[in-house]
Amino acid sequence: MFDSYAKVTPQIPEELQPFFNSLKLPDPDSHKGQNGKLLIIGGSDLFHAASRWSLDVASKFVDMVFYSSVPSNNDLIKDIKGEFWNGIVIERKDIETYLQEADSVLIGPGMTRSPETAELTNRLLIQYPQKKWVIDAGALQMVDPKLLTRSCILTPHHQEFVKLLERAGRQPIIDLSDDLTNFSQAYRNACVLVKGRIDFLGQDEQFFEIAGGNAGMTKGGTGDVLAGVVAGLYATNDQLVAAAVGSFINKRAGDLLYKEVGPFFNSTDLVQAVPEALWSLLD
Repeated sequence: MFDSYAKVTPQIPEELQPFFNSLKLPDPDSHKGQNGKLLIIGGSDLFHAASRWSLDVASKFVDMVFYSSVPSNNDLIKDIKGEFWNGIVIERKDIETYLQEADSVLIGPGMTRSPETAELTNRLLIQYPQKKWVIDAGALQMVDPKLLTRSCILTPHHQEFVKLLERAGRQPIIDLSDDLTNFSQAYRNACVLVKGRIDFLGQDEQFFEIAGGNAGMTKGGTGDVLAGVVAGLYATNDQLVAAAVGSFINKRAGDLLYKEVGPFFNSTDLVQAVPEALWSLLD
């Protein structure tokens, strides 16, 4: 049986151990809904799978997932309800009702770079600036950086981060740690997780490099899995804990799969491997 905080093992890098020490796990005496509620806003008529991967992995970490997409994606999720019983599919017009109830919100996986994405993302950030936001993919590419707050976690890949800097009126420099620090400080200390072969995590003046992963994780959707893990953890943890632990266990899941099948796995496989990756690190 486990208690409400994680215990670390020597497999975790020393600089990340404080985050695992602080990781909150479900209390044995807790009840339904007390271990996190997450709202996922994502998908489009063009991209169907991205938000599904985020949804599936996040449902393993929180008690309830509220899922909202365009009608075609909502219908797809309803069709697979035989597999997914851990959430509620809601229409876009009802987002704000569930947003107020949710502990954290993931917006962006599978969304397109469009005026509609920009309007929805920026309007919700204006209305709910203190909500725990994870901003990814399409929403990340359309967000107004001036609306970011300390409660935001951004999950760009390198090119998306460069474009964020440019939209913020800043020129990228060689040292990514300086870029992250300057960006975070300029925009109310938002937490930024730049994903890649090495993930770079920064907030305030703190900076971490998180190694791991392999060629199998170049498959489409692994970033959507990461966003779902981080958002699920963020429902009950703070920004840096959610981002650092999420990054590490996502990479570890890929490495566990690599031991079994080499690089021949996909994002659906990764979703299933993430819980094992975390559990193997805990007593």
